[in-house]
Amino acid sequence: MSSVSPSEQTSVGTASETTAGKVSVVVIAYDDEALVAEAIRSALDQGPVVAEVVAVDDRSGDGTGRVLDELAARHPKVRVIHRTENSGGCGTPRNDGVRAATAPYVMFLDSDDVLPAGAAEALVAAAERHRTPVAVGVCVRRELPEGRDVRWQPELYREPAVLETAEELRPLLHDTLCVNKVYDRAFLAEHGIRFPDGRFVYEDFLFTARVYAAAPRVAVVPDTVYVWHVRRAAARLSISLDREGVTNWRARIAAHRAAVETLAEAGQPGLAAACRTKFLEHDLRMYARDLRQRDADHRAAWWDLTRGHLADFTEAEIAAASAPARWIARFLLAAAEPRDLLRLSRLAARPARLLPPYAGTRTAAVWSEELPGAELDGTDTLPLDELPFLVDATLRTTGGGELALNVRDLYGRLAEAVPRTAEVSFLPREGGGPARTQEAVLAPADGTWTARVPAPLTALARTGRRRGRRGTQLWDFGVTVTCADGTSFTTALRLPDGSQRRSVLPSSRYGVLLVQQYVTANGSLAVRLAPGARDGLRAVRARLRRLSRSSQ
Repeated sequence: MSSVSPSEQTSVGTASETTAGKVSVVVIAYDDEALVAEAIRSALDQGPVVAEVVAVDDRSGDGTGRVLDELAARHPKVRVIHRTENSGGCGTPRNDGVRAATAPYVMFLDSDDVLPAGAAEALVAAAERHRTPVAVGVCVRRELPEGRDVRWQPELYREPAVLETAEELRPLLHDTLCVNKVYDRAFLAEHGIRFPDGRFVYEDFLFTARVYAAAPRVAVVPDTVYVWHVRRAAARLSISLDREGVTNWRARIAAHRAAVETLAEAGQPGLAAACRTKFLEHDLRMYARDLRQRDADHRAAWWDLTRGHLADFTEAEIAAASAPARWIARFLLAAAEPRDLLRLSRLAARPARLLPPYAGTRTAAVWSEELPGAELDGTDTLPLDELPFLVDATLRTTGGGELALNVRDLYGRLAEAVPRTAEVSFLPREGGGPARTQEAVLAPADGTWTARVPAPLTALARTGRRRGRRGTQLWDFGVTVTCADGTSFTTALRLPDGSQRRSVLPSSRYGVLLVQQYVTANGSLAVRLAPGARDGLRAVRARLRRLSRSSQ
């Protein structure tokens, strides 16, 4: 890997005469008349580097085609392709756009996302300077309507670099997106690289595998080059969010299998192995995390699909994955039928937490006495911050708010390190308010360590940003445990099952403060605060109605 000095970087937003007219932006759209104009404008706003915007309407049933035609009439750079039949997927319209493109480079944009200012310039300039057929940059997932940004695979893009070999490309297998990259069109044509046509879900997986199978040199840009809009309340969820049906998991496995086969057939066994590692560390954990929310039929089908796919993995490939991904794979292969789903979902979450029982020994830990073949290797050697420690928390709202913490040991590792302090962080979900912290000394208690930490709920309500019509606030809780030997670990707090409840606190500022404890998708403690008498009185009335019904 060649490092790139800061002086060689191209800053986002910096124009260059050498990159003028170098890239075609392909925008695909289907039934997205309300959003596609914003996507097109973000591409046009990239400046001189963009030679054209090729917009492909995949036979929309709404006014998308009309919106595109109106944009083309006002902007000479916009060209519209109207497909006469809907393709059923994203691959075919993207292929249409690439065929119609005329600039040396091409990049992709979905109709409900945007390109940040200077993104195209940063990518094209890096590809030109380092003579690479591919340049990649940072994608952020923007949660809407909140506007909270989360960087996608941030560890891959911490500094500028040029990846020279297939071995150096292996980490990029974790980034299967096609949209945060620019591609030399001649390179795509030379290697016959295209998207799968028709109804192929997760077409990005196969396209990026075909790109990496050709072992290109790749320029890495540590700038944000794509904004992926995440609309969880949308009437039509994106493919990555629509995971309730088991067909989504089936499609993801099929796409992953095709990607591995592509890499293997191209003579890239190292990349094929890295692709399987990525599946264990990302895909498997993401879907296993949600299992506790699925019904019995879904779980049974998911279980069979997953075990059938994992049966093709070698033990070496499983062992190459980080913990707890390799532990999850071994458990699934060892268990013949769905079981321990709550425990599995908590271990698959981020951060990972392993619920008891803790079977075996420190040097030979296993999932359970009934499944001795499901080894939890590394519990005796992994650093503390890589172990799935469990910190239970009970939130008491009396007296202004207090958290009772219970830190559990894991195969004697904490007893050896000797926990000393627990620092709880209160993190505003929506931004707009500073994180707050409270620290307490941990006391040993029958193999665990306990502490009581103030939870300043009223103070949080004063600093948080309100959301929605009712002005609620969301706060996540986390904890950092520091030990006597200087080691530490950070994790989320776990709310014991059955502890979700609402409370109404008197407040001199708001009249009352409604506090609702709940468990996030990751199984972590969070609170929803609703400052104001209206919300608190509504909750009180609702509770009185429930009590009245229960007494009848």
